[in-house]
Amino acid sequence: MLAVLMFIYVLLAFAALWRTATTQSYDLFTLGVFPVLYGLIMRRYWAAVVLKIYLAIQTVALLALATAAVIAYQITPEDVKVVFQGRDIPISAIVFSALIAMSFQYWIAFSQKTKDYLKQEE
Repeated sequence: MLAVLMFIYVLLAFAALWRTATTQSYDLFTLGVFPVLYGLIMRRYWAAVVLKIYLAIQTVALLALATAAVIAYQITPEDVKVVFQGRDIPISAIVFSALIAMSFQYWIAFSQKTKDYLKQEE
C-alpha cells in the first residue's frame, strides 16, 4: 500500500512541477510532496514525520475549503457548485473522494508496516 501512496505522490510531484511552471508560483501544499517522496523512496528516518506534517497541511487546507463552502452555501446556495469542463460535479462526490483520499493517507502514515519500512537499512 505504501508503494501505491508513493506512486500517487509521484503523480502529484509531476502536477506540482507543471503547476509551478505554468503559474510561475509555488506554495507549500504543492511542493511539499517532494521532501515526503524523497524521504519515503530513500527510507530516511525523518520521512514519517514529514509525511505526517504534509498530511496536517492537507487536512487544514481541506477544512478551510469545507468551511468556506459551508459559509457560501448559507449565503447563496445556488452559487455553490463545482463545474469541470462544463459538467457539474456533485459536492457529495467531492466530499466522498476527499474522505477516501485522506483516510488512505492517514492509514498508510500511521501503519506499522510503514514504520517497519522506514526502519530498514538501505
